[in-house]
Amino acid sequence: QVQLVESGGGLVQPGGSLRLSCAASGSGFSIAVMGWYRQAPGKQREVVAAVTSSGTTTYDDSVKGRFTISRDNAKNTVDLQMNSLKPEDTAVYYCNAHIVPYGLGTAYRYWGQGTQVTVSS
Repeated sequence: QVQLVESGGGLVQPGGSLRLSCAASGSGFSIAVMGWYRQAPGKQREVVAAVTSSGTTTYDDSVKGRFTISRDNAKNTVDLQMNSLKPEDTAVYYCNAHIVPYGLGTAYRYWGQGTQVTVSS
C-alpha cells in the first residue's frame, strides 16, 4: 500500500517562505515522477512543479525563479521550497507521485491528502 504524507503548510506573509515535504511510504515500487499540484478555491487543480527520477525539473511559469523542487530517490521524498510567496499562491498543495510497481510497466498516480498554504498579511 502506497501512501503519500505531506507536511509543511501554513500561514505566511507576502514575501515569506515555506517548505513543503512529501514522503512516499511502502515498498515494491519505483517512482517515475514526483511533483506538487495546487488548487485554489473555485479553480482547477494545476501543476506547480515536477521532478523525474533522473532529476529533470519542470515548473509552472507562475512560480519559476521563486519555487524549487528537490527529490531524494533513496528516501522517496520530494520537497518544494517556496520563496517570495504571493497572495495568489494561496491554495491547497498536493503531492503527486507516479508509482511503478516492480515487474509492471504501468505507472499509477497517487495523491497526498493536501496541505493548506495561505499567503496573507
